[in-house]
Amino acid sequence: MTREEAGRLPQVLARIGASHDITDLACKLRFYDSWAPEYDQDVAALKYKEPCLAVECLSGAPLGPPHDALILDVACGTGLVAVEVRPSDNVKSPHLIHKAGTYRCLRSYYSQWTFDAVIIVGNLREGQVPCSAIPELLRVTKPGGLVCLTTRSNLSNLPYKEVLEATLDSLEQAGAWECLVAKPVEHWELATSEHKTGLGNCANDGFISGIVYLYRKQERGQGH
Repeated sequence: MTREEAGRLPQVLARIGASHDITDLACKLRFYDSWAPEYDQDVAALKYKEPCLAVECLSGAPLGPPHDALILDVACGTGLVAVEVRPSDNVKSPHLIHKAGTYRCLRSYYSQWTFDAVIIVGNLREGQVPCSAIPELLRVTKPGGLVCLTTRSNLSNLPYKEVLEATLDSLEQAGAWECLVAKPVEHWELATSEHKTGLGNCANDGFISGIVYLYRKQERGQGH
């Protein structure tokens, strides 16, 4: 950790702690809007690796998305996933898609079978995106396309993770998609409070663990 990141850490921990106390949606949106200018620097202080890990998983998949793939980054925040997809492009805009090396704002809902790949990073946890949204990610993915998801494996997120994995498994059992990767990662990010450490946490180093999933949607006639 750099000296600058270490100096930011107390401020980051206080800011994240404050966000956990906000239950009203409008208030939470205003909070994140105000945080946006410093968000990337703050998560860097936490050694936040999810965007990099997810993009590596997606790009390394057998028969992965083509070079000109249309990729939906769900709940993309400041665009950290987009930067990993195209590191040379310093893109900082909400609601991005990637198509043939360009980015555009998403301004409407999409019909089924729109995207070659869908990715959601850092949002599948309690108080953020509900597990009930997973079928919608699958719906907008083209047959044969990829869906990449991440979640934390720390103690406080285990109830959510159990529901998430039950949802993922039920869709696989229904023939909607097949699991290609379920990769646990020990050094996911620095814990922001003691109650977040727990199962899967590396002893004494302050990191929580997480997991990256990658699914391939079945071709037409085989599933959804």
